[in-house]
Formats: sequence, C-alpha cells, structure tokens
Amino acid sequence: QIRLVESGGGLVQPGGSLRLSCAASGSIFRLNTMGWYRQAPGKEREWVATITSGGTTLYADTVKGRFTISRDNAKSTLFLQMNSLKPEDTAVYYCTTSNSGNRYWGQGAQVAVSS
Repeated sequence: QIRLVESGGGLVQPGGSLRLSCAASGSIFRLNTMGWYRQAPGKEREWVATITSGGTTLYADTVKGRFTISRDNAKSTLFLQMNSLKPEDTAVYYCTTSNSGNRYWGQGAQVAVSS
C-alpha cells in the first residue's frame, strides 16, 4: 500500500512563493513517476506537473515558468516549488502516483493566494 502525505500549504499574497512536499512510503519511490494535481473550489481536479523516474518534467501551460517539480529519491519526497503565485492558483494540491494499475492520492494541501 502506497501512502502519500502532502505538507507546506498555506496562505500567501499574490506574487509570493510556497513549496509543497509529498512524503511517499510503501513503494520503491525512485522507480515511480510522480505528479501534482490541484482542485479549485467548484472546479474539476486538473493536472499541474509530472516528473518521471528519470527526472523528465512536464508542466501545464498555466504554471509553466512559475512552478518547478522535483524529487529527492533518497528521502522518498516529491516537491512543488511555486513562485509568482496568482489568485487563480488557489486550490487543494494533491500528489499522486500509480503502481500496479492503481492510482494513489495524498490527502491534499490547501493553497490560498489572496491579498
């Protein structure tokens, strides 16, 4: 059973930065493709970024150039560095991975961008 636990959310002013972390357990982390999704109030969950086991990164157009996904395989931890935050980035952020055909999600971290 894979367990994912996010941390690092909070309230930040527009233009500010936050870094989310996702601690993973229950699998060989370094072999997994990991990702971040987010869900804003009243909207569907949307993909934000992905990082493969080899370190290749992909980003949604809405966050490209502002967000950076990274991983520390030694600590089985996924990160999302979020800079130049905008009010429209307000959402619950989820880390995710799949293994043996199953999709796993963390409990989510709330990010609120407001002045």
